Amino acid sequence: MEKLPIISNYPHYMVNITNDPPTLIGGSRRFQDMLAEASRLAALNRPVLIIGERGTGKELVASRLALLSERWNRPFLRLNCAALSPSLLDAELFGYEAGAFTGAARRRPGRFEIADGGTIFLDEIANASREVQEKLLRVIEYGTFERVGGTETIQSDVRILAATNEDLRANVSAGRFRADLLDRLAFDVILLPALRERLEDIDILAQHFARQMANELKRPSFPGFAPAALAQLRAHSWPGNVRELKNIVERSVARMTDQGALLDQMMMDPFADFSAACAPRAPSPAPPPPALSVGTESDGFHQQTAAYEAQLLQAALQAHKFNQRRAADALGLSYDQLRHLLRRHKIGGRSI
Repeated sequence: MEKLPIISNYPHYMVNITNDPPTLIGGSRRFQDMLAEASRLAALNRPVLIIGERGTGKELVASRLALLSERWNRPFLRLNCAALSPSLLDAELFGYEAGAFTGAARRRPGRFEIADGGTIFLDEIANASREVQEKLLRVIEYGTFERVGGTETIQSDVRILAATNEDLRANVSAGRFRADLLDRLAFDVILLPALRERLEDIDILAQHFARQMANELKRPSFPGFAPAALAQLRAHSWPGNVRELKNIVERSVARMTDQGALLDQMMMDPFADFSAACAPRAPSPAPPPPALSVGTESDGFHQQTAAYEAQLLQAALQAHKFNQRRAADALGLSYDQLRHLLRRHKIGGRSI
């Protein structure tokens, strides 16, 4: 097992739930139906599985479930199961005893201990190992667990909310997820619609994020979007969903030069300028070869060949304003080869 840091308290694990519901914005029918389902399930003291693509707001929905539940004033802890290795995830959730592994100098409570009476949100639940799945199943069924390296049975009354963007039923068929755990977690399921499935919400979301960004930048107001900018947003496929929309809007507002005019151009790709600057430059077209002039009878073949070679070099230099690197590219030569030929023919020219 990896060496774990010893932490005496857990303020960074706690989520402060205020009296205001988390910001979930949208007026589309699918989105409103999802919110109504979340409100209905909040009152039930049972696990809920939240399914949705990345960036659809699964954590916000979990926060709403916790706020509207009878546990609203109890601890609400969250953990991304994909961010930790199996052994670290085990120790984070269930704690460990002193001496359980190298570096465990003293007992450390896990999140199920700390969240007793409250709620735990497990994001990316599909990444939990089979061992952790076994322990989660026991917590749901019996409300008990043991710390890593310990034998003491600990009681914990915690409501579990889990989220994933994977098909857990397919994972069950593939042997990667326990069927009995899926059955317990999915007492009921909330499906979050992708942004492309509620395009009518793009305008109101964009306005919300733009005003937030303008306020963060201490601007008096946000003047609004021009029709061309809104058309850009509506035409996008949104693989990153609401999170991607938020990033694009905030970036575009931050780059506004005229803060009093409507925003007319969305910065959809922050790498656009970089990609254009770093794109491989097409080789310069070779200049047309100079007309071949046959020398006098006294000139031998080698003398005439050398004279024609010198004409080619002179023509390439003139065509590229004596930029030797570009002239070399046009002639299909390396820079060093060109420099050697120029010295041999005693031809001058600036080197760039």
